[in-house]
Amino acid sequence: MGSLRLENIKKSFGQVEVLKGIDLDVKEGEFIVFVGPSGCGKSTLLRIVAGLEDATSGEVLIDGAKVNTVPPAKRGIAMVFQTYALYPHLTVRNNMGLGLKQAGAPAPEIAKRIATASTMLSLDPYLERRPAELSGGQRQRVAIGRAVVREPKLFLFDEPLSNLDAALRVNTRLEIAQLHRRLSATMIYVTHDQVEAMTLADRIVVLNNGHVEQIGAPMQLYNAPANEFVAGFIGSPKMNFIDGGRLGESVKTIGVRPEHLSVDAAKGDWKGTVIHVEHLGADTNLYIDTEKAGLLTARIFGEYRAEPGSTVHATPEPAKTYRFDEEGRRIE
Repeated sequence: MGSLRLENIKKSFGQVEVLKGIDLDVKEGEFIVFVGPSGCGKSTLLRIVAGLEDATSGEVLIDGAKVNTVPPAKRGIAMVFQTYALYPHLTVRNNMGLGLKQAGAPAPEIAKRIATASTMLSLDPYLERRPAELSGGQRQRVAIGRAVVREPKLFLFDEPLSNLDAALRVNTRLEIAQLHRRLSATMIYVTHDQVEAMTLADRIVVLNNGHVEQIGAPMQLYNAPANEFVAGFIGSPKMNFIDGGRLGESVKTIGVRPEHLSVDAAKGDWKGTVIHVEHLGADTNLYIDTEKAGLLTARIFGEYRAEPGSTVHATPEPAKTYRFDEEGRRIE
């Protein structure tokens, strides 16, 4: 089991309202990602689920049972922190098994669970080492292994990859995805990185300023954002937003993703000047100052040769152009 239900969760610190009424249903076995800018309340919400923070009001239910007054150790959850939180004087084996030992689990059961988790996370060669003898990625795997051995109802991850370099983030992200498939476990994952959200989640919860902007599958949010905030947050480089009045339209905002702009040196809808070029190998990003639409970013597959100061024309794909009203809501 491992379902989670949040009912009208609110949280204030003094006069500051951090969460403004969050409702969410998480099914058993789902991988849910909380994503949003710094200060949006995503980590606070995760800590309320864990029992590390008390909600000002609202209810937290795990497997249908209200747990607002249940201490963290009794909730059937395991949390993986950004800082790893390993004991430096203990070996990997003892770090992984400490929680079970403190709970009074029999030694043979502890050894069995450590062996299973260690094999799953490729930690067998490091079981007798201490954290100082491990790389950042290995330490994070130990922290994940410590959660796995507890066999929790819910796995909670609080920005677990933010301390890793780019290559390790990719590798560890893959390991977490594989772990989810192997365990069929319910996982709640907090990140500010929308790439992590898009690649890991069954569903993404987009938070902003203490409330939910949209909940949906990654490609649902990409293809059908509910509003201007979600449209701008999901996707990299971010969506171009253009004042509708500049284009002679009655809507407030026109949105078009960089990958949905075609670029031609001779003809197109919006003439402009290239002000910067990013050659990324697989892609090329062009920053174009256009006469009609203002500054645009165009993402082109493969290598595209253009020099700053050259003239190009950008044309949006009509079927993939979005329109937003005065409140920022997407117009169907």
